[in-house]
Amino acid sequence: MSIFERIKSPTPRFFQALRNWGLLLTGVGITVLSLPAPLPETVSAIAGYMALAGAVLSGVSQTAVEQE
Repeated sequence: MSIFERIKSPTPRFFQALRNWGLLLTGVGITVLSLPAPLPETVSAIAGYMALAGAVLSGVSQTAVEQE
């Protein structure tokens, strides 16, 4: 099964929820990073890691497929 077939296949309910949480994490991380006010370096680092973790979680969850 190619990667394109996996992405187009139905995703199990559990992984749909994980995908949505990953999108939420990514959105929050990017929002914090794009704030115009200067933030402490620690907050910027955590927001960057949140955005990265959310993107990876969403991508991996999208490729999960139901067994027939």
